[in-house]
Amino acid sequence: MSEESPSSSSSDSAILRLQHHLASCSRSIEAGDYSDSDRSVSELVIFLNSTSDTVVQEAENEDSERKAFQILTEIHRFTTSPSLNLEVLEALSFELPKAVCRFACASKRCSDLAESFIDHLLEKCGPREMLSILCDALSSPNELFQTSLYYAPLLSGVAKVLIRIQRRQFEQVKAAVPVVLQVLNSMALQTDDEDADAFDMFSKAIDIADSVQAVCAKLMDNQKLHALFGLLILQLMGVVSLASRARTADFLSIVLHLSHFLHFCGLSYIGLITGCDVDKITNIMVQNDRDDEITQFSYVKHGASLTVIWGYKFGDVAVAAAEDIAAVGKELQNNQTKRWQAVGMLKHVFSCAKLSWDLKRHALDFLLGIMGGCECHVAQDEDIDCFSYMPSLHAGLLAIQSVIMYGPNEVIRKNAYEAFNKVLADIPSSLRFELLKALVKNCNSSSMIGILMDCVRREMHAEYSKRTSVDNGGLEAKVVASKCPIFWDDSILDLVELVLKPPTGGPPSLPEYTDAVLAALNLYRFVLITESAGKTNYTSVLSKDKLEMAHSGWLLPLRTLVTAIMAENQEDYDQLSLDTICSLNPIVLVLFRCIELVEENMKLAV
Repeated sequence: MSEESPSSSSSDSAILRLQHHLASCSRSIEAGDYSDSDRSVSELVIFLNSTSDTVVQEAENEDSERKAFQILTEIHRFTTSPSLNLEVLEALSFELPKAVCRFACASKRCSDLAESFIDHLLEKCGPREMLSILCDALSSPNELFQTSLYYAPLLSGVAKVLIRIQRRQFEQVKAAVPVVLQVLNSMALQTDDEDADAFDMFSKAIDIADSVQAVCAKLMDNQKLHALFGLLILQLMGVVSLASRARTADFLSIVLHLSHFLHFCGLSYIGLITGCDVDKITNIMVQNDRDDEITQFSYVKHGASLTVIWGYKFGDVAVAAAEDIAAVGKELQNNQTKRWQAVGMLKHVFSCAKLSWDLKRHALDFLLGIMGGCECHVAQDEDIDCFSYMPSLHAGLLAIQSVIMYGPNEVIRKNAYEAFNKVLADIPSSLRFELLKALVKNCNSSSMIGILMDCVRREMHAEYSKRTSVDNGGLEAKVVASKCPIFWDDSILDLVELVLKPPTGGPPSLPEYTDAVLAALNLYRFVLITESAGKTNYTSVLSKDKLEMAHSGWLLPLRTLVTAIMAENQEDYDQLSLDTICSLNPIVLVLFRCIELVEENMKLAV
């Protein structure tokens, strides 16, 4: 006779102890001894929790998974027994869902068996009590059990119980949705590309959306319920997009299903990409209520933008939403206000660190499309309250700027830079200058400051070209009388000083800020040469006090610093020193030319 393995013996022992605890609970509950029944149920839960802790900690052990499945099988057999008193089942229903789902973490088949157990409870117990029990179980697992396999049976249970509730349905949905979203929000950020069970968990969220829609169909006059449903769909679109990571195609079926809800919710692509529909349903939801009711809807605006991007990327998604993505793009091209609103909404996509670069790339393509074919903004400037859009445009440009800096490949960075310039070009000159100044002042990246400074210089050159005309066959340039130039004022010198003489004091840090310093010097040199040649002084750059400030406050301290760094590195022959010298050489050339120009103009200044 062969001996039993230690693992088999351990499983048998656990099953015997489980049977003992279940029998004890049954006897005490049927006897009506409340203190004894509380004690026996508590002992059962302690035993199950202790065993599930061991099972999950030994997740790689096949014997542990087998033990978990055997325990779940025994619980399922006990609770589905025709002879079991309903009073016993109802008493156990308060504690067992949470304990059972802890064992669900062992494997997919354990999770499926846990779901069958919960289905049985839903058939036998009151729906309102079960909803409360399931929500409590969703809210309370410790870190060890925060997995897709734990949550999937509970989410499935919520989906099934919502449509069984007959009274105070809105209040029940309103209480359950934030709990569900808290789980999905957290899991969307934790899910990695290897979590094969994540898809199943988010599919359960679709089942919940189906159930909420069914409740909405019964309560057609409840505006707040319909607004809540709209927010739920957009939030799900956001968290599903986050969870998809590099597997966007794998989650396409979920996105397709979500898109079918849009028409029912009264949501359109143009309303979503401009944010108007989001504001509408949010205002309905929080009307006369506390703002903290929508704290779990933190990805609604992400979801609104991504809903359109998914439709732009996959034609089937747009068809499911009953939308014409080409018509949406055309409407944005023809309406500057809506384009600016779209930039403000797309910032949520570009600035989201957890979102896949695949979706960001398609968002860039969409933005380039609506900006590339848009009507000239100049004719519309006077009809739009431009200043009200400044914060949104600034945030949108900052988000695109982050893609320029951190894009994973040259194509994405190049497209982001092109989109950045197109958005800038769509903004009136006066606001464009203010936005560029704000971006420079709030940027810590040397390379990005360099890019922004070059943008300023390019704008100044374009404005200068408009103010000049050529006479005598191109031999002489003269300044044409025009409005006061926008980019050509003394705030340009403030930008240059921000880099060459940082607010923290002393000269700029080199070689870390090489790009920023070189761009600032090039900008200063351009302004100095252009004002001198045109015999103008819009920026006050040729004023004696400004020349002296630049000479003694910016340029000479910078020359001292650069000379010292160059001398120090010339004594070494390693690669780092050679790289430092090479990076500083362009600065030396431009710096010394600036000093020469300033000294020449100081002699002429009165």
